[in-house]
Amino acid sequence: MKYPKLREIKGALKSLFTKPYTTKFPFIPHIPFSSFRGKPYYNEEKCMGCTACVNVCPTAALSFQDLIEKEKGKRILKINWDVCIECGQCQLNCPTETGIELSTEYDISTTEDREELYQTIEKELILCENCKNPVACKDHLLWTIKKIGPLYTANTTLITFQQRIFFISDFIPKDKEEFLRADRFRIFCPRCRREAVFVS
Repeated sequence: MKYPKLREIKGALKSLFTKPYTTKFPFIPHIPFSSFRGKPYYNEEKCMGCTACVNVCPTAALSFQDLIEKEKGKRILKINWDVCIECGQCQLNCPTETGIELSTEYDISTTEDREELYQTIEKELILCENCKNPVACKDHLLWTIKKIGPLYTANTTLITFQQRIFFISDFIPKDKEEFLRADRFRIFCPRCRREAVFVS
């Protein structure tokens, strides 16, 4: 049997009487550095409901659901923190840059309340006047108008939306099945707009 080297004995004794390099978590909360990638959070005021974050999430930790009742719609966006790997793709690809942001929170360990490891926000949906399918979130259209400025007048959906928000309180609902030329200045989904342009 060979005896251990003196260098190995010295290293063992040194590690025995010195403090560990790791933190004292979970007994003392660990404070990570400012650029640490932790749990993402939706900023309800800045998020416009475009679902860009959902499309780029590699683990499907982000999801959305469109609910339509009585010709009114809302979009529910959800983060599942127990599935999220904190890669930062959602924040990196957010058009508003602050609609979803990573925090420095990292401890989501649990054994009982896994169902509570999520965050949801709701956004108002603008529906197609013909088929009642979702067109976009209200905040998304407002953000687009603000982003492109006067160029929004090249898009009939944005023109009509802007007029109804700021100038016209009531509008005449579409009561005929066939498309008329005047229907081009209504809020339509891409499929119905194509029909309105080519048929009328």
